[in-house]
Amino acid sequence: MTKMKAETTPTKDAGPSMGRRRFLTGAAVATAGTLAMPQISRAETINWRFQSTWPQQDFFHENAAEYVRMVNQMSGGRLNMELLPAGAVVGALEVQDAVIAGALDGAHGVTAYWYGKNKAASLFGTPPAFGWDANQFLGWFYQGGGEALYNELLQDVLGLNVTGYLTGPMPTQALGWFRSEISGVGDIEGLRYRTVGLAADLMNELGASVTILGGPDIVPSLDRGVIDAAEFNNPTSDRILGFYDVASNWYHQSYHQDCEAFEIVLNKSNVDNLPEELQAILRYAAFAVSSDMYWKAQVRYPADYEWLETEGGVTMHLTPQEILDAQLDAWDTVIENSTQDEFFNRVIESQKEFAQKAVAYHLIATTPKEPAYRHFFGELPLSRRS
Repeated sequence: MTKMKAETTPTKDAGPSMGRRRFLTGAAVATAGTLAMPQISRAETINWRFQSTWPQQDFFHENAAEYVRMVNQMSGGRLNMELLPAGAVVGALEVQDAVIAGALDGAHGVTAYWYGKNKAASLFGTPPAFGWDANQFLGWFYQGGGEALYNELLQDVLGLNVTGYLTGPMPTQALGWFRSEISGVGDIEGLRYRTVGLAADLMNELGASVTILGGPDIVPSLDRGVIDAAEFNNPTSDRILGFYDVASNWYHQSYHQDCEAFEIVLNKSNVDNLPEELQAILRYAAFAVSSDMYWKAQVRYPADYEWLETEGGVTMHLTPQEILDAQLDAWDTVIENSTQDEFFNRVIESQKEFAQKAVAYHLIATTPKEPAYRHFFGELPLSRRS
C-alpha cells in the first residue's frame, strides 16, 4: 500500500472574548476605528482516518465512535479523527496492516484479529481463563507490566510501526449460537465453529473445526451453512447482528474467552509526531471510553438478553459442566504448546503472577453475590439445578 501521511489543515484562531476579530476566508477583517491587529499564530488541525472492525450498527462501533468523539472534543479540534466502519478501507482482519502502511492512522478492534503474526498477540485480548475478569486483566495491562510487553511485541519482536492501548472490559462471552442443542464434548467434535485468537486453538482441542471470521461475516456464514455454530460477544451486539434469525440455541458461560478487551491501534510515527498534550488525550480517552462502555453494558446487555428470550424466540442454555471442565484442560494444552516461544512464555508468567494475587484477594475479600441475589429477587433465570 502507498503510505499516506496524516493531513493538516488550518483552523480558525479565536482571539480574546472582548473585541474578538473574526476571520473570513483566511483574512482578518478589522472593525472600523480599531487599531491594527497584531500577528496571531494559527493552529493546525491534524486529520486522521480511524476505522473500526465492527459493522456500523453494532454496539462496538458505537464504542469506537465514543472514543473518536472524546478525542476530537478534548483536543479542541486540533486533532480531528474521522470514524469509518468495517470494510470502508480494509476488512476487519486487515486493519493493523492498513495502520502500518499508513492507509489508516488508527483502528478499533481486538488483538486476536492479528494473532496470525504472533500467537502472543491474543494474550493481550483474549487471555487464558486464570480466574480473572476483564477489569482485572486491564489492571495487569496498565499496572502489572502488560503494556510494556505489548509494545515489546509490536515494536521489538515484530518490528511494526504501531502502538496502542487496551480499552473496554468485556465480560465472559457465551459459548455461542447453535442450531441444535448440545449436551457434552462429543457434540463439539467435528462442529464447524467460529471464534478468533487462542480461543480457536482451544476449541480445536475440543474437536471443533474452527473458522476465523471477522464480526461482519459471521451471521451470513451461519445463514449459508458455511459454519454450524459461532460466538461473537454479548446480547446487544448479537441481537443487532441478527444471530437469533439463524440459530435458536444460545449457550452461556464459557472459558474460551472468559475476559477480553478492545485494542486501539495507532500508527506510531504519527503518534510520536504529535505534541505531548495530544498524545495524552489519545491515552486518557481510551481510559474514559473504557468506563463509558462498561457502564452502558450494565443497562443494554440485560435488556437485550430479555428481548432475545421473550421476543426473539431464543432458547437460553447454560453450557454443560463437562464442556467447561474440558475447556480448562484444553487451556493447559494450548499454553504448553506455545510456551516454547520465549516471549509468549514471559507474557504467560507475568499474567499468572498478577492473576494469582489479584484473583485470590478478590475471592477472599468479595462476598458471594448469588446468595444476596436470591435473598432479594429469588431464583436466577437460568440454573444448573432447574
